[in-house]
Amino acid sequence: MLRGHCEGADHRELMAWPHWALKHLYAPVGVMFGKFPQGAVESGQRGQRIPPPPFSFLPVRAGVRPLDPRFLETTPDLAAALAVSADDGRDVFEHIPCEWKAVREWASSLPRPAKR
Repeated sequence: MLRGHCEGADHRELMAWPHWALKHLYAPVGVMFGKFPQGAVESGQRGQRIPPPPFSFLPVRAGVRPLDPRFLETTPDLAAALAVSADDGRDVFEHIPCEWKAVREWASSLPRPAKR
């Protein structure tokens, strides 16, 4: 859960990078992350409005292969990783560097979502 105010940034911006990195780390093991910034108005699967969340949060859940590709339309590599995912006990952080500069370099190598 993310609360409070960060001067010059909104919660959608603050959550974007962690959400993106978590999706890339966990899709291959069948775990999905969502992103719900405080006050954001979203549409449900049948076009109905979903009430805006009272606080920002990143939900985590098991992937649902028949349904989740629609959430990953702008990231086909992630959709493909989820389609063949296996929770094989691997440590998803095993190959992630610990120094901030190296983390930023690793993250810059990940494919970005296509613009809608």
